[in-house]
Amino acid sequence: MNSNSNGLPPRRQAPTQSGASGSKNGKGKQPKKKKRMRTFGRLILSLLVIAIVVGGGYLYWVYNQVADTGIDKPVPAGMSAKTKPITMLLLGTDNRPETGTYLSDVVMVASLNPETKTATIVSLPRDTRIQLDGYKANKLNSYYPKFKAQEKTSGKNAEDQMKEMMGKYLNVDINYTTVLNFQAFRDAVNAVGGVDVTVDKNMCYKDTADGTDINLVAGAQHLDGKEALDFVRYRKSNCKPKTDESNDFDRNKRQNQVLNSMLDQLKSLGGVTKIGKVIGAVDDNMTTDVESEQMKNFISTYWNISKSDVHYTPVTGEWRSPYVYINETELANAKQALQDTLSGKVTASPTAE
Repeated sequence: MNSNSNGLPPRRQAPTQSGASGSKNGKGKQPKKKKRMRTFGRLILSLLVIAIVVGGGYLYWVYNQVADTGIDKPVPAGMSAKTKPITMLLLGTDNRPETGTYLSDVVMVASLNPETKTATIVSLPRDTRIQLDGYKANKLNSYYPKFKAQEKTSGKNAEDQMKEMMGKYLNVDINYTTVLNFQAFRDAVNAVGGVDVTVDKNMCYKDTADGTDINLVAGAQHLDGKEALDFVRYRKSNCKPKTDESNDFDRNKRQNQVLNSMLDQLKSLGGVTKIGKVIGAVDDNMTTDVESEQMKNFISTYWNISKSDVHYTPVTGEWRSPYVYINETELANAKQALQDTLSGKVTASPTAE
């Protein structure tokens, strides 16, 4: 594995064309626009998976919580998540009113198998250089805003175009696309009452332009939504004295810490009452083409999945400005992991919780 240990550079903005409108969500309403921070942690894209796969057995109660989540269309014949393995593209966007951008700083593809009760989540660096037949070579996070800007003239839905492109890139049929924004992360962490993590280093960074104020001390900590967001997004320091820098691969490890803590919270005593809050936090800040009935299918099928059976497969690479050049062996392994989950080759852990 060839993984660069140096911090990646600050993300550049790629504004969409003036007047380009965002696609509506399944409720026919425009997604809420709130101020976003400069960067975006990978964790929020796992929040939909949390909302789908965790529960406490109170399915009727949970059903009521997702009654208005998803789009008001019937599930196509033969596509029920109760019986069919499903693959979903998960995008996280730094959509801010002051920029109008839709940079997909987080890109994940998740496959779930109802028979084996397993899931695989593949994540790709935002600066991945994509070279694919039919597409101009560019950074991965630049395609979604480009597709959004072209929606009016092309007549094609940006989410569908991303689904098609990523399916081709990872050699897998992608059934659904869900786009989440930054606010979902903070709200969801607060909904479970915060998270217990071990902060790996002192972290200090301030930016008056967007209100960023990261100030965390190394050691065991209980973090609220804002602090957890600081924890997973921290990259560099401008404080005196400066704190050690991080890169995207370090942040990957930290988001796994936060995710595991959230799963523990949701499966603890009283956790079921928090599921509705998490679902609400995600629902208020997402655009999806998953049908409402399919959301219920996901919950009834995966409510008791073990966190040990949710397999995270981050693909790394080497930073050579301005791109991350993907480790081809890791990419091939990630493609195979998705296929193995769909085909049932990945089985549940015998020590599943």
